[in-house]
Amino acid sequence: NLNHWRPSEWHRSYPIAQGNRQSPIDIVSARAVYDPNLKPLIISYESCTSLNISNNGHSVMVEFEDTDDKTAISGGPFENPFRLKQFHFHWGTKHSQGSEHTIDGKSFPCELHLVHWNARKYATFGEAAAAPDGLAVVGVFLEVRITKIAKFKYHFFSQGTKAQFRSFNPKCLLPLSLDYWTYLGSLTTPPLNESVTWIVLKEPIRISEKQMEKFRMLLFTSEEDQRIQMVNNFRPPQPLKGRVVRASFKA
Repeated sequence: NLNHWRPSEWHRSYPIAQGNRQSPIDIVSARAVYDPNLKPLIISYESCTSLNISNNGHSVMVEFEDTDDKTAISGGPFENPFRLKQFHFHWGTKHSQGSEHTIDGKSFPCELHLVHWNARKYATFGEAAAAPDGLAVVGVFLEVRITKIAKFKYHFFSQGTKAQFRSFNPKCLLPLSLDYWTYLGSLTTPPLNESVTWIVLKEPIRISEKQMEKFRMLLFTSEEDQRIQMVNNFRPPQPLKGRVVRASFKA
């Protein structure tokens, strides 16, 4: 059960947890290989329709209408556009931890994941999620700063509920620079499918202390109905196992 966030146990039910392309990883910036053939990332979120926001017991997720390619990412390492399906966050109890990816061993308090799927090649999100080139996830680090970023609407509710959440454009959750690292990896929550091309943006976005506290206050309900603070919902870095991390920028 994901409510008892125990990544060390996942391999019992999901043997792929010990596979060769698991995520997240620690990105060692000096070992990332600059690849001049990587195209700039193009993020088209102009006409996106957010459908709802939900607390699925292990994160806060915003889902999008994904019936066409209008809301998509392209360029970068991709041949096809990938459609935005949902975004969600991972965070920790204190500022020193919370992100899933780390950079040279450093954690950020929070990491946003924008999950996209290859709709040119696969008929459904589920089919794409099982294929080695089916998903593309953009990871954005959140840093706590006193500055204000886009006003984010928060809803507090227990697990399994959904609220209407219309007209939210995730473009305001992106940094100015789209310099990125990319590598082949996996989902970071069960079923841990090795279906993700990761795009980890180098530049973090900044959120206020107050916004970070709101995340930490989100509660979820376990089946014993105790109220537990939903924090530390991040998986630790996994072994690289010979994979190469490419950089779109010169270090």
